[in-house]
Amino acid sequence: MGPIGLVDGRIIDLSEKIVEMEDRGYQFGDGVYEVTRIYNGRPFALRPHIDRLYHSLRGLRIPGVYTFDELAAFHERLIKESGLTSAAVYLQITRGVAPRYHGFPETTVPRLTMSIRPAKTNTELQASGAKAIYVPDERWLRCDIKSINLLGNILAKQAGKEAGAFEAVQVRGRIVTEGSSSNFFLVKDGVLWTHPVNNLILSGITRTLVIEKLAPQLGLPVIEKEFDRSFAFKADEIFLTGTTTEIMPLVLMDGDRVGDGKPGPVTRKLVAAYDELVAQECGSK
Repeated sequence: MGPIGLVDGRIIDLSEKIVEMEDRGYQFGDGVYEVTRIYNGRPFALRPHIDRLYHSLRGLRIPGVYTFDELAAFHERLIKESGLTSAAVYLQITRGVAPRYHGFPETTVPRLTMSIRPAKTNTELQASGAKAIYVPDERWLRCDIKSINLLGNILAKQAGKEAGAFEAVQVRGRIVTEGSSSNFFLVKDGVLWTHPVNNLILSGITRTLVIEKLAPQLGLPVIEKEFDRSFAFKADEIFLTGTTTEIMPLVLMDGDRVGDGKPGPVTRKLVAAYDELVAQECGSK
């Protein structure tokens, strides 16, 4: 069938008009979301994605009215009815529909919408390495909440697009935080460095897998600590992580060559280890 959607448990065509005028997600960006990759018709790392969804809901004080099992079943239903085996599922929950007023309405029912679309790994770019630029981090101060209000990220991503870059890496003050839709790592003397988890970055699922599973497996130390652009300039390797990005080496950063201008050995090992992790859970890509 191909791309389809789901609204409060009902399968729909993506062309169907389903957003009510006074849905707070539409009027305020008052909602949260998750994106989960599907490999071989199976969701990858679904549990941590849903756990993070609940974290975001708590951060915005939106009731969590769906259980993990219910959300997992919705994912399976979309996969089955779409017939897609390599895809991404987008899940969004808004506070619901109420007359427009900035304060929380007293009685609303959260609104769940989901969609599934084809997705695949950009293996060519992963093999050659990507380009990124630095941009000011102009987002709000609760980046740990995966809010649907993404204007800061959108403006950063557009700046990267206009510069011919794969990603725009954000800098708050002097500190490198993360990409517009990815987490940022560098490799220096065999050690991985990345910004610590706090309100200034999103705790990425792929980021966590790198730190908690892949790096220990490969014997790579990890330092979660703030660093500035001058430190990043001295990196031996740089790479991005994300659900749709997976692990993407950067070979040009703001026009400067990273290392020898090719994906480095540590990043390549992490890419291979990530592919193996996916294969263990979902089968080979």
